[in-house]
Amino acid sequence: MTTDGTDPAGATGPSVPTEYVGVYHADGGPVGEVRYIVGKFLGTAHCALCDITHTWRRRPEWDEMVARLGVPFRLLHLNELDDELRAAVADAGSPVVFARVGGVLRVALDADQLETAGGSVERFASLLGAASA
Repeated sequence: MTTDGTDPAGATGPSVPTEYVGVYHADGGPVGEVRYIVGKFLGTAHCALCDITHTWRRRPEWDEMVARLGVPFRLLHLNELDDELRAAVADAGSPVVFARVGGVLRVALDADQLETAGGSVERFASLLGAASA
């Protein structure tokens, strides 16, 4: 496998992700964070990806899992998206995890799949591995 994810043995096209991008179902920044925390407390806001990556702070096991991936993994809020990601989220919804394969964003895990992780980093890693296989 080459660094761009293509197979030098002749397989057509890229075969492995060169990047993952997770998009929370929430805005970032102080106002967005407070709005989400209040909404979560009141039961009016929910984000399965937030539950996986954070408690009151980022989970150390999340950072450990990302380090083991060996592929960059960006986490973004809805108000932090570029045009490409904004269009992809408009199609896929949020929260969502995209894999960039051959320069193209593909849904790796959608909101329903993220929900099945139940907030577990370990379960998320299994789901991501299965989606990337």
